[in-house]
Amino acid sequence: MTTEPGFLDGNAAAGDLESLFGADMTMASGRCQSCGLRMRLAEAHAYLGGPGTVLRCPGCDDVLLRMVRSPSHLWFDASGLEYLRLPAAAV
Repeated sequence: MTTEPGFLDGNAAAGDLESLFGADMTMASGRCQSCGLRMRLAEAHAYLGGPGTVLRCPGCDDVLLRMVRSPSHLWFDASGLEYLRLPAAAV
């Protein structure tokens, strides 16, 4: 019996992140606040089935960032990342 993972790769969140940052964020990189793993956002585990978008660390599964949209607001929390670095060409 094969079990499918409950997540997609971080590329699945590219559209939501680009609408917020105005740039392709798949090549942006960061470091997990919890385990210290450095990764590109494209490598994170994306969960899109809830009320928003959640990216989790592929190393320790802690939450890296959350983004939720309503008709009138956007909430963004990246407290699970020590930093978020974008290639200069992206900005």
